[in-house]
Amino acid sequence: MQLSLLKPTIMKKYITEFIGTFFLVLTIALSGEPLAIGAALMVMVFAGGHVSGAHYNPAVTLAILLRGRITLNEALVYMVSQVIGAVAAALIAGWFMGFPETAVLELDARIIKALGAEILGTFALAYVVLNVATAKGTMGNHFYGLAIGFTVFAMATGLGKISGGAFNPAVAVGLSVLKIFAWKNIWIYLVGCFGGTVLAALIFRMINPEDK
Repeated sequence: MQLSLLKPTIMKKYITEFIGTFFLVLTIALSGEPLAIGAALMVMVFAGGHVSGAHYNPAVTLAILLRGRITLNEALVYMVSQVIGAVAAALIAGWFMGFPETAVLELDARIIKALGAEILGTFALAYVVLNVATAKGTMGNHFYGLAIGFTVFAMATGLGKISGGAFNPAVAVGLSVLKIFAWKNIWIYLVGCFGGTVLAALIFRMINPEDK
């Protein structure tokens, strides 16, 4: 593989393709709802289009290659990134949907899965917010509200049945006051939401190092 394909300016495209494909496949696997799937694809295109072109599909990458907009080597790494993202999403979806054998393990697994769902959902939300509302590449757009709202819709549709789909510490506190969430579980939402946000910010800065 050419070393030029591993330069930071190129690597950020592959990371973006991985993330977009990951959340598309995760939504497909966990919800199967056409509107949620379309929403997931839409918001990831909004978030990653200015970085990688937002293919999220080896067939689309092939079309772009035949169009002459990327090189063969770039296209191959795009496809590998997309497949790895899809496999990672499938493995995590399988973990979310699996059932442990004993009641004790089931309780522990539910807590861990809820924490994972809040981390992933909040990561997706913060990732989209940072890319559509703060990035130079999307400056002055008029779609950021739509993208952010549909991110919540897509994540809530896929992950809501696992954790309740707060993706927001304030929402978690409000729902705990209403006794929709148990106060003993508030730490799941605080750790999950803030953890997902920190991770999203780190990834954003990695992909957009020049965007201060």
